[in-house]
Amino acid sequence: MIASGRYRARLAATLTLSLFLSLPAFAAELVMYTRNGCPFCVRFEREVAPVYSKTSEGKAAPLRRIELPAGGVRGGELREPVIATPTFVLLDDGREVGRITGYLNDDMFWGLLGRLVAVIETPDQIQRSSAEKQ
Repeated sequence: MIASGRYRARLAATLTLSLFLSLPAFAAELVMYTRNGCPFCVRFEREVAPVYSKTSEGKAAPLRRIELPAGGVRGGELREPVIATPTFVLLDDGREVGRITGYLNDDMFWGLLGRLVAVIETPDQIQRSSAEKQ
């Protein structure tokens, strides 16, 4: 199978960044914007965080926590500002795919996250089925 130029460029950039940071590179990640004293963040940490990395969602999009500064964050990979905690932003190749603002309970979180992760998994499945047809 011959890789497209775009794919090779993305792969090269990913490998270079991985070597530079000496950390494994992930195409997707779930960024949790959190704040000290946030009761909903504490609840998430108690109910979901201990098992997150063991789930298929956690493997597809590892969790990274960022302390939300006063005034929130804007720009970069975000489609719109993050001003509330917790806010979970799903990034794929550095771009926001979707987000979950707030946390009520684990059932709601897993349902919403499942929909977001399906969005990042679908393009790969489409590419694979197209390649198999050729």
